[in-house]
Amino acid sequence: MSLARKLRALLILGRVSNLPTVWSNCLAGWFLGGATFVEKLPFVFVGVSLLYVGGMFLNDAFDVEFDTQHRRERPIPSGAISLSGVWRWGTVWLLIGATALFFAGLLAGILGLLLAGCIVFYDAIHKNVSFGPVLMGACRLLIYLIAAGSAAGEITPTVVWCGLAVAGYIIGLSFIARRESTAGALSYWPLVPLAAPILLALLRNSQGYRGQALLLAAVLALWIAKSLRYALSCADRNIGRSVSGLLAGIVLVDWLAVANAPREISAAFIVLFLLAIGLQRLVPAT
Repeated sequence: MSLARKLRALLILGRVSNLPTVWSNCLAGWFLGGATFVEKLPFVFVGVSLLYVGGMFLNDAFDVEFDTQHRRERPIPSGAISLSGVWRWGTVWLLIGATALFFAGLLAGILGLLLAGCIVFYDAIHKNVSFGPVLMGACRLLIYLIAAGSAAGEITPTVVWCGLAVAGYIIGLSFIARRESTAGALSYWPLVPLAAPILLALLRNSQGYRGQALLLAAVLALWIAKSLRYALSCADRNIGRSVSGLLAGIVLVDWLAVANAPREISAAFIVLFLLAIGLQRLVPAT
């Protein structure tokens, strides 16, 4: 097997095109936590990124039977990488990622262990239970808490509420994604939690930054509508394309959570959003 094919298999396994959304979670949580101790932020980025990649590796390891039946193009069923190798590397990434977060503070490290446990629990059971998307949302909430904890050593109600709004978005997205590889009608109720960040922003930014919040909420709403049209189309339904768009939209959700951020932070979210879209052209997001 060529080195290029092996490298692509690793990138696909890790869903690296979604890493910009993980980084935007970290940046938003850190800013909401007080934007202090910037020297700890690299450990948060590295630790959470490795936990994400490790979790994606283990996701394919746990799902190997399903993928063999429904998604034979995935790296393990296609023979691009061995199942034992995926188990080994996934575990290594999780261990290194959890360890790195302790360098961002004790609270971040403890929450990192909780995140690692939540990731493995999700990977192990998500195909067999209906509440798998809730666990996925909890993982994104924990990223907010980890980043905020590294910045301030404590978790404020604002961080929790914004994290819950992101979790709601992820829950709606994940329920839609469940229909990508299986037959069946698409339920419309997941569209409701997708709107959670917009609703929270409108309620929370009643003074001072309402103008910025309204603008970013409108941008997010338009992006959600653009992404969903592929899944809701009766003539040519493409759920995978909708899910990819919604995944990139996580960056917009995070940007909306920090509508009062300075221009430098806002510019970073723009870059991360464009990076997420660009990487999806190279590596599938799902």
